[in-house]
Amino acid sequence: MNQASTGPVAREITARLQEALAPTQLQLNDDSEQHRGHGGYNPAGESHFSLLIESPAFTGKNRVERQRMIYRALGELMQERVHALAITAAKAPGE
Repeated sequence: MNQASTGPVAREITARLQEALAPTQLQLNDDSEQHRGHGGYNPAGESHFSLLIESPAFTGKNRVERQRMIYRALGELMQERVHALAITAAKAPGE
């Protein structure tokens, strides 16, 4: 089962997404424990996440553009700290 994310990396991800995309809905789950023993697993946790996000900034954007917006907002976190981010949904309001 996924855990709601509250650690320092999760808080930084949430803050960056809120600042860049002003989401109306944001659900970030720490899936790290499900990846114990797999590549990129960090015993400290917060290495694998799943994200559901709804933002007016996504209006008129296709799936790839939305993913790029998310990764741009997260910047170096994706290279330095987060091994995997599964974007389960990135939608505009009303979709």
